[in-house]
Amino acid sequence: MRVRPGLFSHRLFPAPAPARPPGPPSLPLAAPPAGRLDFGPDAYFAEIYERAANPDDPAELRDLYLGRIEDALGARSTRPALAAVWREARTRRTVTGDEILASRATIRFVKEMFNHYFRDDLYGSLRRPGQLILSSGAVDEEVWGLPTAVKECVSYALERDWYGYSDSRGREPAREAVAAYESAKLQGAGYDLHNVALTMGGTFAVNSVADFALTGRRTTAAPVLCAIPNYPPLVESLARRADTWLVPTPSVDGRTSLAPLLEQLRPDTPLVLLQTAANPTGALVDEDELTELIRRAGRNTLIVLDECHEWLGPRQRWSAARAADNVVRISSLSKNWSAPGLKVGWLLAARTFIDEYYEYASSSYGGPPSFFYTAIEMLARMERWRMEGRDVGPAELAEFESDYGLTLDNLAAAYRGYVGDRDAREAELLALRNAVTSRLRLPDTEVADARYSINLAVRLRSYQDSYLAFRDLLDQHDVSVFPGLLTFCLSGGVVRITTARPWSELSPALSRMERFLGDRRPVGSLAGEG
Repeated sequence: MRVRPGLFSHRLFPAPAPARPPGPPSLPLAAPPAGRLDFGPDAYFAEIYERAANPDDPAELRDLYLGRIEDALGARSTRPALAAVWREARTRRTVTGDEILASRATIRFVKEMFNHYFRDDLYGSLRRPGQLILSSGAVDEEVWGLPTAVKECVSYALERDWYGYSDSRGREPAREAVAAYESAKLQGAGYDLHNVALTMGGTFAVNSVADFALTGRRTTAAPVLCAIPNYPPLVESLARRADTWLVPTPSVDGRTSLAPLLEQLRPDTPLVLLQTAANPTGALVDEDELTELIRRAGRNTLIVLDECHEWLGPRQRWSAARAADNVVRISSLSKNWSAPGLKVGWLLAARTFIDEYYEYASSSYGGPPSFFYTAIEMLARMERWRMEGRDVGPAELAEFESDYGLTLDNLAAAYRGYVGDRDAREAELLALRNAVTSRLRLPDTEVADARYSINLAVRLRSYQDSYLAFRDLLDQHDVSVFPGLLTFCLSGGVVRITTARPWSELSPALSRMERFLGDRRPVGSLAGEG
């Protein structure tokens, strides 16, 4: 008979943790945050549609857009044929902002640019040694990876050979742990395991919910509403299945205003998608407006909350409205636990929704990866204890099955390690975000006040076009930023900076950006319009 080791009993800390890289200097925030950032299309963006032979063709829009970039690059152009196409194009029509926001072509065009950025430019023909990448959107997992206790759970699952078939919603103890953790984040509302389905990450979950909720179920001609800024793969997953209108939601003093969504909401709106902490701004939704949106939505309107960026900010308990029967909440380990490659997460919804989703999951993909169930359970329980300021005692030990072989001592040691890992990680990442914010508050920039997330939105006043800003900075100083266009920032020179990189990378990259911005002068009558 094979002897199975108890959890954490084989080797809790198999090797000393690597030394942390030096952090940033302690810098005060040098200026007040940008008061307001708007993201709807401006006249400069509309010109692409006005020159297109077919403004419903996203490939033509992409090529015209790139052609304008290549033309502006002049002698540095790498695609002169596209520049020629732009120069030969003439205005054929006028378009309105509402027409752009309601166009299926807009969503696909932005997704095509998203693909082009990663596949053809940044990691394609423009890749060269010595570049400093501030555009990843992810924590450097080699520096701030999973807590040791969670890694031990993965090792334990491998030793126990726990990678077989499972319930299509996930194993019950893991779902119960997630339900308790998520209940602790809400005011006066709670979940149980019947409200939880484990998933294969955030993008997968949104795509699955869109497919489940919209395919073959449409009973209304009203469009889906999608708040922007947003992540192109998520928006595309909606637009493939239903008419989808983009709704710009401004960042106002560090909060995302949902007033435009409330204005667009109809009793027969089938689905609303929004990020509770916006990518790229890190602005948190106004919780009162979110509560109003949920309460005003029709009984058949599904409110889908992407909560994946809702971390690295003040801890607070969210409104009980988030647990309403018409709400689906989506989370993953990608951002908060630095594990995008694991493709692990969960969704929370009404029991009737989860019961029906079981059949969808069973028929579509079988179920989530069973290999990570123990890690999810441990992570969710320990994070709840950490939120509640608890120590490990008999009650905490009793939350686990006896088959794990846990003792009070080794569970307490693992929990102390978990809390230490998480506290140090958050302190270091907050210090980095503050330092980058201070460094980038320059005469020619506006930096949005990021209340959450590892991303900053920086508006470059001397640029009308965020993609041109990316190309210029990469060509001239070997620093990559993420163009705001790729999160549906459809006006102005807004770029995203990811701050969760070692200071040894951030500091020289910021110095290069400071030199770059010091050389710039405002261009064009639209420079600075948002």
